[in-house]
Amino acid sequence: MGLPLENINKIAGPMIEAWAGEVFAGIRDNIDNEYCLINVEAQERLGMADIVLQFKKMDKVLTGCVDVKATASDIPNSGKGPNITSFSRIRTAYVIDPDYMFIILSIKHQVYSEKNRKTGLIDGIMEAIDYNAYDLKFISDADINYNPALGTGQIQIKDIHYVTYQYRTTWEMCQLLDQKYLHSSRRTINDFYREAKKNKWIKN
Repeated sequence: MGLPLENINKIAGPMIEAWAGEVFAGIRDNIDNEYCLINVEAQERLGMADIVLQFKKMDKVLTGCVDVKATASDIPNSGKGPNITSFSRIRTAYVIDPDYMFIILSIKHQVYSEKNRKTGLIDGIMEAIDYNAYDLKFISDADINYNPALGTGQIQIKDIHYVTYQYRTTWEMCQLLDQKYLHSSRRTINDFYREAKKNKWIKN
């Protein structure tokens, strides 16, 4: 009877993620691609990112980590405020590499079903209809939320469909993350100090 439209948001993520990987791989396989994309690697589930891209610029190789988020166009508030990554994970990444590039790729899709005249079966069709891409480091203060409920807390985007940009340095990004963490009623400076020692953000 086709794809279960009432639960499509639960299965769309892995499908959209796999499709995005194929699109990037297709660009990579074109040797003369204008983006100088030379490598595409799908990451394991629950990893920091879904896809890692590498670009060659002159004699340098630039790496971008892509987190793919799928939202359904016909489900109100679908994917509106998604979890992006944990506080400790992203802060550690910025400490290790100040040029760390973490891109959120939001892909909006719609799903519909139609009967296949040859087979008599129902074909479920998922169509990508829009997208936005954001570098986490340049998302405005007001658009970044912190949810303390899971582990060290999750960094969230308030509304992934409406995001404004704000240029900042990596050090300013770390300060923003710390501020979001410490302003939570569940976190104390002792919690922060424990994470800082554990992840080597500070020297003994």
